[in-house]
Amino acid sequence: MEEIKEEGKSLNFVEEIIDNDLKSGKYTSILTRFPPEPNGYLHMGHASSICLNFGIAQKFGGKTNLRFDDTNPVTEDTEYVESIKEDIKWLGFTWANEFYASDYFDKLYEYAIQLIKQGDAYVDDLSSEEIAAQKGTPTEPGQHSPYRDRSTAENLDLFARMKAGEFNEGQKTLRAKIDMASSNMLLRDPLLYRIKFAHHHRTGDKWCIYPMYDFAHGQSDSIENITHSICTLEFIPHRALYDWCIEKLGIYPSHQYEFARLNVNYTVMSKRKLLQLVNERHVSGWDDPRMPTISGMRRRGYTPSAIREFCDRAGISKREKINDISLLEFCVREELNKISLRRMVVFDPIKVIITNLEEELIHLAIENNPEDEHSGTRQVPFTKEIYIEREDFMEHPPKKFFRLAPGQSVRLKGAFIITCNDIVKDIEGNVIEIHCNYIPESRSGNDTSGLKVQGTLHWVSVPFATPVEIREYERLFKVENPNSEEGDFKEYINPESLHIIPIAYAEPAFKEAKQENHFQFLRKGYFFMDKDSNNEHLVFNRTVSLKDSFTKKA
Repeated sequence: MEEIKEEGKSLNFVEEIIDNDLKSGKYTSILTRFPPEPNGYLHMGHASSICLNFGIAQKFGGKTNLRFDDTNPVTEDTEYVESIKEDIKWLGFTWANEFYASDYFDKLYEYAIQLIKQGDAYVDDLSSEEIAAQKGTPTEPGQHSPYRDRSTAENLDLFARMKAGEFNEGQKTLRAKIDMASSNMLLRDPLLYRIKFAHHHRTGDKWCIYPMYDFAHGQSDSIENITHSICTLEFIPHRALYDWCIEKLGIYPSHQYEFARLNVNYTVMSKRKLLQLVNERHVSGWDDPRMPTISGMRRRGYTPSAIREFCDRAGISKREKINDISLLEFCVREELNKISLRRMVVFDPIKVIITNLEEELIHLAIENNPEDEHSGTRQVPFTKEIYIEREDFMEHPPKKFFRLAPGQSVRLKGAFIITCNDIVKDIEGNVIEIHCNYIPESRSGNDTSGLKVQGTLHWVSVPFATPVEIREYERLFKVENPNSEEGDFKEYINPESLHIIPIAYAEPAFKEAKQENHFQFLRKGYFFMDKDSNNEHLVFNRTVSLKDSFTKKA
């Protein structure tokens, strides 16, 4: 097999392993898996894992299973299952099979029986506190449980009674019998099963004992014949137990590989912390556009291809690093520039009267996207009364103010050159109306006026203006690493992370806006229609600003 490269890029270390495994004949095909626990919504870190597992399988002609690690019924819910499936599909990936760890509960129970019969597992009566106290330290060996040497018959009887619900939660556990002096603390007789009287989202009340993640993980991989089980770095110490279980059970030898999780500044990606933000109403929900969840990014207007590009640029490595969120914004901005429809929206309006415009209405054809020659044009009405941004006018401007001022001229985007000749003020001296003349010969695309102006303004016709709500989002946290700061991470929430403009005025083309459309509001940023929108009330989220704040490092 020839070495696989994309656009001159070298393979990452996981791809190199797979490439060598296929070249050596160790495998004729590969099978990866993405195994989320359905106890929350997926976030950017999961997006990286999804792109890695599914992307590698695609690159090498293999397949990927979606397997829900649903071994803890207390925290899991069908809502999370459905959201996870939606997120993966939205990112552009398709799984070969949909499995659940709970599919294997009967088989895992059989494996536990096998370990007991082999003398490799025992039922322990110690409490969790007592087990922890006997675990030892990294430099001192642990103590054997007084129940470690129970007979096989007694262990089988007690385990069956655990399954039958005869004991209370915490009263008994099943532990592997490995080595209480191991330098790897996870090999000091780890728990394999615990008692939980909790309703499971799929198996109902059939079970009251549930396998621990470390026991279910490797065996589930083995049952599915997963060739490359790709995990994040914190699972390195768990690999020894993963291998021990497979070896003792004599089952298909899946193998675990670890990579550094995706970390991004100005955010948190702990499910526990994200759940706090939701439950304590610091955000509106899991899909709040400020959240680093995939559903939040989707609602904000990020595109799947931009997220995939970000994950690719962030790369896969064996060392932890913090990626700059500006890189993500750069990827999003680069994508949206190509696909976004250009539209004009005035956020803070001041009225302009075109005093010499005799026609009631002039229809203008303005391009939808200069980056896409196939995007066509839209009709924009030009009338005697228009809105411009209040900040685009100054009565006493400084030098090099190239917007509108008394005696000064500007071009209206896609329309005409106008010159300010009068203003109207209220009793407090505030300018409330601007009077201008327009130059009929200066029509965009057919300008014969010979005039040159340095400023171009966006604008909206007053009688045809469509009111819309604008939600401008900033970073949720005001410090780069809220995880490392002292105190509660929520103390570093940015109080200015959401700014709402209840009424802005948009050109009438927005009446035909569709949920899948992405927009560039001229001179304002990239925007996306929020799910709160309806026919009577349109709401737009700012996806990202126009300014490129990401600087490529040499």
